[in-house]
Formats: sequence, C-alpha cells, structure tokens
Amino acid sequence: MKKISISLIIAVSAVSIFNACGKKDSANSLQEMETDRFSVQTETLQTRNISLDLLLTGSVKAWEEAVIFPRVDGKLLQNILEEGASVKRGQNIALIERDEVGAVYEPVVVPSTITGVIGRTYLDPGANVTKSTAIALAVNQDIVRILVEIPERYLSKIHVGQKATFTVEAYGDKQFEAEIYKLSPVVDTQSRVVKAELKADNKSGFIKSGMFAKVKLMLEKANDVPSLSLGAVSSEKDGNSYVFVVNGDRVAKTPVRIGLKSETHVQIKSGLSNGAQVAKIVFGLEDASKIKVENKYAR
Repeated sequence: MKKISISLIIAVSAVSIFNACGKKDSANSLQEMETDRFSVQTETLQTRNISLDLLLTGSVKAWEEAVIFPRVDGKLLQNILEEGASVKRGQNIALIERDEVGAVYEPVVVPSTITGVIGRTYLDPGANVTKSTAIALAVNQDIVRILVEIPERYLSKIHVGQKATFTVEAYGDKQFEAEIYKLSPVVDTQSRVVKAELKADNKSGFIKSGMFAKVKLMLEKANDVPSLSLGAVSSEKDGNSYVFVVNGDRVAKTPVRIGLKSETHVQIKSGLSNGAQVAKIVFGLEDASKIKVENKYAR
C-alpha cells in the first residue's frame, strides 16, 4: 500500500511539473511572437478637397461709431433717446440746461453725428457736463468691421477683397461671411504683423460691436487631390516625408512628396497610387516591421 501511494505522488508531481513547463513555454512563445509586431491602424489613400487656412482672432467694431459731446457747459436735462433706439444724423438725443447765474436760456440740444442706434448713454439727468463730457455713443452696425493682425509671412497670400468666415461665441459654430477691405501698407517692426480689417454685412443685427471673433482665411485650396490624415505621414530630419505602406503583415517605408496641409489632412503629390493602404505612425515602427492591423481609421 505504501509503495502505491509513493508512486501516485510521484506521478502527480510529474504531471504538475509538465503542465507548468508547458504553460511557461507557451507564454514565452506567445510573448516572442507578439513583441516583434506593432499594433497599427491603417487607412486608404483617397481624394479629398484640401485647404490651407489661416486662423486669426480679432475684435468686432461697428462700421461707424461716434461719441457725442455737448456744445455747451451745464447740466444734463434729459436723455431724449435711450440705449437701443434708432437715430438719424442730426436728430436730437439729449437736452442740456445751461448753468449760468442771472441768465435764462432755452435748453440746448445735442444732435447725433451719424445714423444708426444709440449704443450707450453715459449720464443720468442732473449730471454736470462740459464740452468735453461724453453724453452718448451712437453706432451704425448694419455693417461691422473685424480688426485682425496677420503675420508677415502670409502676406503673399493675402489681398483686399479676399473672402473669409468668422464665428462669435454668442452663436457657437454659426459661420458669418466677411472679406478683407483694408490692409495696412506697413509691417509692425516689433510684432512682425500687418493690421487688416474685414467687413461683414450685419443687417440681421446678430453681431455686436465689442464681440470677440475667430476668423478663418483660406490661403490655398486644392480640390479632389490624393490625401492622408496627418497621423499617417512623418518627416525625416532633412524635411523629406514618408509613409509606411502595408504589405501583408509588414510595412514598407515609402518616400512621398506632400503638398497642402489642412488641420486634419495632407495632400500626397507623388509616391503612392490611389487606394494604397498605409499604417498610422507609431513609435518604433521601421521599414519591414511586422504589424498586426487593428481597426481601420479614416477621417
């Protein structure tokens, strides 16, 4: 009986050792098989419209703005027009009572110098005023201006009449159209920028003077050109670009000539045929690297 028990223990131990070794060998084999492969995503070279856009920020101003001052010293007797009221050039917007001892005068009117709306009234009736005291702000916002600064390196691609789009925070992603109507003839020697103004129709009244605008100027555009996402193209130290073309379970490092770049894609001028499969760049990927293709991506 004791001999049988000892034999059984030896047999069980041998099986355990064999199983442990087998699992270890399998794990090692799996590890060796996977460590020399790169998990990559792939995409297909295809035609798109590519545009090179310049993104700028600027301040919105009314087409015309006029701060209105009284012609005499005295006290503000009345604001005839309140903020938001329409006004025509020459229309009275306030009355001033002259403040001179021993004399009685008719109230003096304060006329608007432009046609538009009253954007702001600065004083309440009874306030002392002089000829240098601002009474109100009149604005004409049927057209608005957007003031921007353009880096000098883009000047060769900018001209008066060039179209643009812009957004303002109040209306989210809603785009408004504008065009450059004024371009400074000089470059600021400190900031190396050129001041420019765009104009936009604002008959709707949505856009208000003082708003912050995000402007997009299209500098160049190429329609129906072969392109890839930016993540699939890389560059050497010398500036030459390349991609990794998928060939079975390996990739081939392939030089390409690129063109326009958008925020998301880059034009491929030469080096690839339409429909070519390329791998997204991952750290360590080299020519002839083994790959394991994950889900494809294409944006």
